[in-house]
This record gives sequence, C-alpha cells and structure tokens, in this order.
Amino acid sequence: MVRKIFLLLGAVLVLFFAAGCAASTAKSEPAGQQDAAAGVTVKMLDVGQGDALLLRTGEQTILIDSGDVDARDKLLRELRAEGVTTIDKLIITHPHADHMGGAEMLFANFTVKEVYDNGQPTTTALYRKYLKDIKAHSIAYKNLKEGDTLDFGGGVSFQVLSPTGEMLSTSKDLNGNSIVGRLVYGDFSMLFTGDSESEAEKRMLARYGKQLKSTILKAPHHGSKTSSSASYLKAVAPEAVLISLGAGNDYGHPHAATLKRYEKLGCKVYRTDQQGSITIHSDGHTYEIEGENRWQWQ
Repeated sequence: MVRKIFLLLGAVLVLFFAAGCAASTAKSEPAGQQDAAAGVTVKMLDVGQGDALLLRTGEQTILIDSGDVDARDKLLRELRAEGVTTIDKLIITHPHADHMGGAEMLFANFTVKEVYDNGQPTTTALYRKYLKDIKAHSIAYKNLKEGDTLDFGGGVSFQVLSPTGEMLSTSKDLNGNSIVGRLVYGDFSMLFTGDSESEAEKRMLARYGKQLKSTILKAPHHGSKTSSSASYLKAVAPEAVLISLGAGNDYGHPHAATLKRYEKLGCKVYRTDQQGSITIHSDGHTYEIEGENRWQWQ
C-alpha cells in the first residue's frame, strides 16, 4: 500500500515538473520572433485630409507622416487604440502641414527613436518647431534621398526611389520632392508616394521602369489629377490603391479622372472617407485588406 502511494506521488511530481518545463519553454520564446511570424501590417489611419500610415513588423513600429494639425487628437486616439507607446521610425515625406502637423503631438506623447525626412526646409513656424523638438528630445535625425534603404525589421525593407539630390537642389516643389519608398516583404510590396506628382513619376518611370511594380499603391497626393499618370500606373500595376483624404474636402480629391485611370487598370480602390481607417496585413505571400466598415477583399 505504502509502495503504491510513493509511486503515485512520484508520477504526480513528474507531471508537475514536466508541465513547469513546458510553461517555462513557452515563456522564453522571444516576443519579437512571435511577432515576426505574423508578418507586416500597414494601417492607413483616417486622419481626414492628410496622411498618416502606421506600419508594424515583428521588430519595429513605423509611422509615415502624421496628419494635419487639426487631426492631432484623432491621431493620438488611433495610436493609443493600437497600443503604440514607441515609434521606432517617423518618416515625414515632405514638410506640408497635412503630413507633418501631428509631429509635435508625437514627440510629446510617445518615445520617438528616429526621424527621417528629405531635408528640404521651409520657413513655417510648424517646421521650425519640428526641428526644435527633434533637438530637444535628442532624437536621431537623418535625411533620405534616392538610393537609401531602411531596415524595418522582421525581413521588411523600405527602398527610397525619390527624391534625388539633384531634385532637392534645383526644385522648391515640396510635393514633387516627397519621399517615395517601396516596402518589400517577401512577395508583397507597397509603394508609398507622399504627395509626389507627374514630374517625379516621369523620372522614376525612366529610372526604374517595371521595377516600380508593387502589390499595393498608396495614391499619390490624395488622388489628385496632377499625379497617378497612366504610364506610371501601368508600370506599378497595383492590385489595389489606398487613398487618404477627408470627406467633402476643398480640393476635389480624389479627382474623377484619376479614379477612372485606377478603374481602367482594374485596381480595387479603398478610401478613408468611405471605409475609415484601412488595414493591410501580409505574411509575405498573400495579403488581406479591411476597412473599418468591415468591407474586406483579398
């Protein structure tokens, strides 16, 4: 009888330690590796007439542009709802208020590790405050131009296609000199365009041709008629186009002619004024797109 009790206790102890080891092994798996398996997520935040795109990889949180000044509170709510506390990289495509207006709020409420822009200055108080805040918070700061590549972690890269150094030295066109970058993750790619327009598109088309091909296109300049030329769209050949804009905006974005060019190419079009914030998730092979109104397409 006593021998049976000892055998039973021994079995219980073996099971206990085995379970403990299993639990310990599960806890020791690095969180970064767990996240990396999830792929890359791009969320075009609904910040009205402006741009703010949140990217999450297995290792980093990146924000491309920060919306306009009057959208700061909305951007703050969106980021907090996403559980963001640290922004590893903030990329400002160009120094217009509807793209850099939320930067001051970001510096005040989040840990921002690195800031990137094209280095083109303006005389606005908003821009001067932006530079002052970067210095005050001791944030790493670098200018980007064609040929640069950023590592977003988790196997995700960002290749800068525009502007060139020559463009920055000879042109004062803030929109035209926007940072244009191509995100690559496995078989998935997305072209981020800021407010670049037809002249920049012509240069990139001549320089890169079919290398511009991307799975998803962030519509240049909110779908304006001065961008998304037919030849450029043909080279990019996106399966879907995402447009960030405010409902009933004063600029007529997106222009009907531009929408027709997207339609002619067979692109699925998503708009923040209709779908709200739009989320793309890819595992490097397939992808899903979903708007806040739950309209989903794959």
